[in-house]
Formats: sequence, C-alpha cells, structure tokens
Amino acid sequence: MTVIQTRKPLLETLKGQRADRLPMWLMRQAGRYLPEYRALRAEKGGFLELVHDSAAAAEVTLQPIRRFGFDGAILFSDILVVPHALGQDLWFEAGEGPRLAPKLVDATLEALTKAPERLLPVIETVRQVKALLPGETTFLGFAGSPWTVATYMVAGQGSREQAETRRFAYRDPKAFQQIIDAIADLTISYLSDQISAGVEAVQLFDSWSGSLSPAQFEDWVIAPTAKIISSLKARHPEAVVIGFPKGAGGKLPAYAREVGADAIGLDETVDPVWAHQNLPKNLPVQGNLDPLALIAGGATLDAAVTRVIDAFADRPHVFNLGHGILPDTPIAHVEALVARIRG
Repeated sequence: MTVIQTRKPLLETLKGQRADRLPMWLMRQAGRYLPEYRALRAEKGGFLELVHDSAAAAEVTLQPIRRFGFDGAILFSDILVVPHALGQDLWFEAGEGPRLAPKLVDATLEALTKAPERLLPVIETVRQVKALLPGETTFLGFAGSPWTVATYMVAGQGSREQAETRRFAYRDPKAFQQIIDAIADLTISYLSDQISAGVEAVQLFDSWSGSLSPAQFEDWVIAPTAKIISSLKARHPEAVVIGFPKGAGGKLPAYAREVGADAIGLDETVDPVWAHQNLPKNLPVQGNLDPLALIAGGATLDAAVTRVIDAFADRPHVFNLGHGILPDTPIAHVEALVARIRG
C-alpha cells in the first residue's frame, strides 16, 4: 500500500525549499480580533484560564485555521508560562497586561519554588491540536527568548524601554546571567516537550531585543538564543527554529549568522529590500507586513503586500506580519489579505 505524503508549504519553506505557493500565517492569529475567540474567553473567565484549559486552548489554536485556512497553526499559550513554571506568580491586570511576583529586582532565583507541572496543560494542548490539525497545516510551537522573558521576571511587568532590567544586568551581570541561564535551560526542555508532543517548528520571540546596546545584544540575545537552538537540535535533529528578534535592526545580520536559526522573522520596521541584501543568501525569512497596513486595507494594504513579496521573491519567504495582529483588525481585511496571497 502506497502512503501519499501531504505536502506542507510552510514547513518546506522554513527548511529552505521553494514551495509551489507563498505560505502564510499571522502572529497572534488566534486572538481578540475573532468573535469566536472573544466568546470562548468570556466563557472561561480570562486569558490564563484559557491557556490552562487544554481543550479550550486547542480550540483557540484551531479557530483561525478553520476560518482562514492559514498554512501554519501557532500554539495558543503565552511566553510567561516559563517564569510561572520557574516559580513566580502570574496574573493579568485588566487593561494593563501581565504581572509577575516576586520581582527579581527585589528577590533571588533561589527564593522561588520551581513548578514545572504548570507547563503540562500546554503540552496537552499540543497533543490535542496535533490530533485535529489538517494534514497540510504546519504546527508551530513557541517560547519567549531569555532576554525578553527576563525583562518581565526582573521588573514584574512589561515596560517600554526595559530600563530596570538593563540597569540590573549592568549592575550585577553574574546574577543576571543566572536568570538568563535558568530561563534558557527550562526553555530547552519546554520546547523539546512541544516537539515531542507534535509541533513541527518553533519560534523564539524576543520582543524586546531592540532595547539593547550591541554588547548587551551579544550577551543577552545572541548567546542564549544560540544555546537554546544548538541544544534543541542536539535533542531533535529535525527541529526547525524561527528566530524573531523584534527591533534588532542593524544587528539582524549578526543574529542570523550566529544563533543557528533556520529562518528569521522580521518586524515591520525592517526594510525588506535591505534585509534581502544583508541577510545570508537563501536564508528563509518571515514577515514583515505592518499590522497597521492590514487595518488600513484597500490600496494601502495592496501596496504594502506587494513591497514585501517583491523584496523576497528570490529567497524562501513565509508571508506574515511584522508583529502580532491587532485587536481592531477588520476580519474582512484579513480575508482580503488571504485572497491576495493565495491569488
């Protein structure tokens, strides 16, 4: 009996192959712009309640696949489940975002009681999604990169410039290195478990990498990211990793050369023409439509899409946004985008 293998355009592209068509998915594609997501979140009582309910999180992961038929399904979870598993308390303030306690600017890692069992519902979500996902859809897992996760652990919340965490890293680099190492070590195990449970590629989100000086970027972004990727590939030689250092700008070529990622995600501030000229030849790239252009729609959206597609016509390219889709994005504009890419 001959088994016909279903082709996966997104996974092929991340591995450096040229797929028959341009694959696409959108960061935060499972989220607040979808009425079905808002209804389920209201039913469950909040964001963390959704993340910890494996069946509900699996449903949220699948919602945009059913509605739009994206080439990739991104696991529904949050980067802060890692500090939660390292022993910090985690909650979300309405309208203000996540909070962690105790803040590591005031406490030590040794004062935390590790709780790795807090990650088990996420791994169960992976298993449930894997059983239901269409064969042609690539399943993407993710985690936060150590620098970005550390900014929340040190300050207890997000901030615009990460000044408190940067000061901490300058003042006590040994203590900060311990935090980075703890995050990296748990992230390796966590992503390994995601891969074992069924994800086919993983993305490392470094949402705050743009706040660092070149020397800090080397120490706190490139070095720990390279450690995670090399360790993952030692455990899972088939592992496919997307690195997404948001805001890295001119430091992107060094990141691409040194971390060992299979593909690089580009935020909306990166000129795609510059990226194509300066990143290693044939390295797959992902991105980088401005989420606000998607909200604008019409001719503005068409022109922005054309610029991205044309810039990366000669290398493997996964079409995506430069950051997460915004809550006020009209669904009709997403439908128009899908039709344009598919067309």
